[in-house]
Amino acid sequence: MKHYLDAAVNAARAAGEMLRQNFEKPKQVNQTTKHDIKLEIDVRLQELITQSLLKDFPQHALYGEEGIVGDQASEFQWVVDPLDGTVNYYYGIPHFCVSIALRRKAEIIVGTIYDPIRDELWIGQKGTAPKLNGREFRVSERADLAEAVVSVGLSKTGVTIEAGIPLLQTMVHRARKCRLLGSAALDMAYVACGRLDAYIEQGISLWDIAAGWILVETAGGSVEMKPRMDMPERYSIIASNGVIDLKL
Repeated sequence: MKHYLDAAVNAARAAGEMLRQNFEKPKQVNQTTKHDIKLEIDVRLQELITQSLLKDFPQHALYGEEGIVGDQASEFQWVVDPLDGTVNYYYGIPHFCVSIALRRKAEIIVGTIYDPIRDELWIGQKGTAPKLNGREFRVSERADLAEAVVSVGLSKTGVTIEAGIPLLQTMVHRARKCRLLGSAALDMAYVACGRLDAYIEQGISLWDIAAGWILVETAGGSVEMKPRMDMPERYSIIASNGVIDLKL
């Protein structure tokens, strides 16, 4: 699988460089909603990643936040979030990333997350230990929720926000600290390498968490995903170190 991982890393680094170069420049907004922003650079980034990946693997499909390419029933499907943390990026908050994963017959086999501001690159592939900038890592060993740092995501719809608020209130009282950082992919990467002990969100898309999913699992953690019946292609997720009792 090394050739797949190398392709993902090359695409992520190229997209990250575009993000870094444009971070402090004016940004064109394509669409605004009550809780989200879509930028012109999101589209350019996905086009860059698509060209990079499908040039090497033209028979593969791509499923991304900014659209799909190819036969989605293909054996191999790239799952891409070209800019996870768009609102952070737009407001000049240096916490965002590129997330790229590869699924084979619906199983994630390769994943990479790249934070271009910190120049941190997480890579993972099925059956091997994941690495951060070349060094292997594992999830934390904290089992006591009172000692844990937990990220609780508040998704972009009224329904999921209403579901997330009581959970956040519970975790604020029970955990050492709660965080709302604005990038699901980085939350997953942080759980994988032990910076966070758990990440919980009520409504998330596959492209937000696909790469992080394989990072967490290969680092020794656990990921629980359930499709939301009321929201097509959205999931509730609990990613953790696998030993903490979240008391949910």
